[in-house]
Amino acid sequence: MRALVTGAAGFIGSHLVEQLLADGAHVVGLDCFTDYYARALKDANLAAPRRHDRFTFVESRLQDADLDHLLRDTTHVFHLAAQAGVRKSWGVDFAVYTACNIEATQVLLEACTRTELSKVVYASSSSVYGDDGDMPMREDQRPQPVSPYGVSKLAAEHLCYLYWVAHRVPTVSLRYFTVYGPRQRPDMAFNRFLHAMLGGGTVTLYGTGEQTRDFTFVGDAVSATIAAADRGAPGNVYNIGGGARVSVNRVLELMAVCTGTRPRIERHPVPKGDMHDTYADKGFTVLGFPCDQFGGQEPGDDAEINAFCERNFGVTFPLFSKVEVNGEGAHPLYQWLRSEKGGLLGSKIKWNFTKYLLGKDGKVIGRYSPTTKPEKIAADIEKALAA
Repeated sequence: MRALVTGAAGFIGSHLVEQLLADGAHVVGLDCFTDYYARALKDANLAAPRRHDRFTFVESRLQDADLDHLLRDTTHVFHLAAQAGVRKSWGVDFAVYTACNIEATQVLLEACTRTELSKVVYASSSSVYGDDGDMPMREDQRPQPVSPYGVSKLAAEHLCYLYWVAHRVPTVSLRYFTVYGPRQRPDMAFNRFLHAMLGGGTVTLYGTGEQTRDFTFVGDAVSATIAAADRGAPGNVYNIGGGARVSVNRVLELMAVCTGTRPRIERHPVPKGDMHDTYADKGFTVLGFPCDQFGGQEPGDDAEINAFCERNFGVTFPLFSKVEVNGEGAHPLYQWLRSEKGGLLGSKIKWNFTKYLLGKDGKVIGRYSPTTKPEKIAADIEKALAA
């Protein structure tokens, strides 16, 4: 496979690039680094692919790129470049969405008519459905988006179908349902919630929290995207969902388990364009991609918590996320602090987030910052174990 991936520096695009390279493909990645969030994060997303000899990166808008050159010898196109965000798509900013999501797609599709391709896979969104349709959402039901962003994604879907019918460009559209995982954008809910809870801030919650989402792990979305390039029927649309509805309140409960702290919630009215529920009907999905449901059984010990957080939230908590003192012996962190590898207690531990030490009664014994010395933590653990 020789693939062109647009939006290669983004959340899903960078994961897709890495998987294609791992599968042996030659990949050209294109991204224009819009200012929706910090460029440094996007550069970090591409750190591994840039070291790969089968990866070439082009920084450009689709409208400005030499697409005839980029598509020469290309077998597959994965079109993930887009302006994201439902809430920012209103008002004067809609011009950005029409340029990035509609105009750029038309320019790319027009270039695709001048070459032979095995498949063009377009990344659409569950935002095309709106709130008035059936639940779960089926690919054949009438889409009625309730945000300008959703309108722009649906318009690009129609362009893909149009170029299949009129020019036989073999397009497939994928409606992603709330993708989550490592490298999430800063504006995405999991990212915002965790940083607020771990940094001692407030969680901004729109509405009651009983709204639901069909969360889809980024690795599953990537598997589905690659499967669509192989098995997707040209002209068709496919739901890419995790297979379960989870409320925002449930997400916060799971985060509380993982972080050892309860969220301080600041409630706001639901913004215009936010859908209340999303849930993919995968009955028509013939791509056969593997998919794990979000959430499930709550994690128990620290190893389970770290694995759970890596899978569901895209973050890990080094060494421990909460220390349960049960009187049966020191937590592994204590042993690490006392070991030579731990720095002989004279060095400082570099933490990613603020940590808590909990006693047998569940009360917070100590709170530790990135500059807390191990002696302090070790002493607190000893004191708690002796209690």
